Amino acid sequence: MTSNVVLLDNLLAQYGPEANDERNLLRRAIVVLADRMWREKSSEVAKANPFEASAVSEAFFAKLQELSPQNDSQRSLQARAIQIATDIAQTRLSLFAQTNNSIPMPFLVVLIFWLTIIFGSFGLFAKPSATVFGSLFVFALSAAGAIYLVLELGQPFAGLMQISSAPLRSALTPLGP
Repeated sequence: MTSNVVLLDNLLAQYGPEANDERNLLRRAIVVLADRMWREKSSEVAKANPFEASAVSEAFFAKLQELSPQNDSQRSLQARAIQIATDIAQTRLSLFAQTNNSIPMPFLVVLIFWLTIIFGSFGLFAKPSATVFGSLFVFALSAAGAIYLVLELGQPFAGLMQISSAPLRSALTPLGP
């Protein structure tokens, strides 16, 4: 997504000074997009329907389509810019569609039950001792940690192991008029 934003800005820069308004709208739209994806400043941002484009994004796309190319080069740049803006919107929709937990609850319940039976069966055949209890504790802790990490990876924009918003936000830095 970040590379598409930079490419879109470069295409608009090549289009000429007529596209400076669109570039400024792109900058504002990306800030809103990043805030919604990472649920930062979540007072109003998180309440918005994730499948609806923001007002700034809609204004950007409308202004992009309203550009009036003066030559074939500008027509080509406008067509490519519209295609890339559409690709960014599709990526955004895909990301918001996948924000729910990717591990179904019945699978998780069966996995925990299965691990409990396995660890219980290990304890049946071992003579009770501190070593056995210590080993079972370490194994159980390891399995619990693995399940936690799998659940954590199911939420890429929140939690302990989240995808950083820095690349998308740093892409905004070179977006100058």
